[in-house]
Amino acid sequence: MIRTETLRKKDISHFWHPYTDISSLEQSRFPVIEEAEGVYLIDTDGHRMLDGISSWWCMNLGHSQRDIIEAIRKQSGMLQNSITGGMSHTKIIQLSEKIAEIAPGDLTRVYYASDGACSVEAAMRISIQYWWNKGRPGKKRMISLSGGYHGDTLGCVGLGYISRFHESVEHVINKSITAESPHCFHCRYKRKPEDCELECFNSMKKAVTENSGSIAAVIVEPVCQGAVGMRIYPPGYIAKLRKLCDENDVLLILDEIAVGFGRSGRMFASELAGIVPDMMCIGKGLTGGTLPMSAVVASDKIYDAFRSDVETDRTFYHGHTYCGNPIAAAAACAAIDVYERDKVLENVEMLSKMLSEAFKRFRNIPGVYGSTALGCMSSLEISEENGGSGKALEIDETSRRKGLFIRPLGPVLYLWPPLVTGKMDMEKMLRIFEDSLIENLP
Repeated sequence: MIRTETLRKKDISHFWHPYTDISSLEQSRFPVIEEAEGVYLIDTDGHRMLDGISSWWCMNLGHSQRDIIEAIRKQSGMLQNSITGGMSHTKIIQLSEKIAEIAPGDLTRVYYASDGACSVEAAMRISIQYWWNKGRPGKKRMISLSGGYHGDTLGCVGLGYISRFHESVEHVINKSITAESPHCFHCRYKRKPEDCELECFNSMKKAVTENSGSIAAVIVEPVCQGAVGMRIYPPGYIAKLRKLCDENDVLLILDEIAVGFGRSGRMFASELAGIVPDMMCIGKGLTGGTLPMSAVVASDKIYDAFRSDVETDRTFYHGHTYCGNPIAAAAACAAIDVYERDKVLENVEMLSKMLSEAFKRFRNIPGVYGSTALGCMSSLEISEENGGSGKALEIDETSRRKGLFIRPLGPVLYLWPPLVTGKMDMEKMLRIFEDSLIENLP
């Protein structure tokens, strides 16, 4: 305990935490994590907590996955970094082939970045330069969904402006055109999932058709808008969006950084809609969450527009020092092998049923406004009449005390467990989650 308090003091003295209220943190006894294994986080006092949010939605294969760790160790002794501008290395070639094999349809060209925001920034720039290269420089604007979240660089904030997060920089960003969010908990059209006719899509249709001459691309998080409150919505929306973009000569970018690699129940969420985007942003689960790496996966149609000729230089002048880092690539290769070898999607099917049944049951708890689940994504909202965001924080604290780490998004509580969670650990997560709800709600 003394050691933990010492570490907390040093932390407060030097470490600037993301998405954390500094004043509240300084007054709290926050956990200090030292180890992790499987679906458990272990703090400096030896306490074990179930990782109910996969450490910000990325530890799909759990912590301390042996094959990934061994791949990192092996690669670290061979090649730590090598530029990929005008040259290549063996591990990135291997990874690119693996991604092309599992990506939907004709997405076979892979451009690497580091975190998710960098991937989205690259995809935006690719889409704008694509039309420039095609002789249509006027197509340079973006359309996104209200409440969308695509990262925290200023370009990405323009795509996914959320006032709670971004109000302080609103005056310096270039906002996209935004369409109405498919917000099923608070459907403006008073629809239930069983009678939904996707009236919310009309806003997107209007935005695309009225601005098609100036639009480079539409970008959305398929089937779930994460940071705004885990808004899970029907895959049919994405199918309609693909058709709309085709009819209006607009590119479609799917941001699968959070929902890709099995989280939705399929390897990629676009498969639920039966469509293929022009570009797909991936990250988080790409390395099993172990190292930062992201990518844009594009079609040949996009890639071929960047071929220079004698008269015109169409080079994509964009990149960073660690673009295609060998150690991260080794981790990603190992992770993809584990997804396939261990039949992770079959385990997701089992977890999906458990989450769906439990969150349907949670709707009956007084104070719960609504709940939903899809794949290994689940969320519920605490009604404002019963405390909303404040009550969600109380439930969070109770869950943590009982051995489950979760992190509310305003009044929304959610479980996004590692995809390899076993049945007994999933039952334990759900039991703690339910007990915490009942203990804090009327």
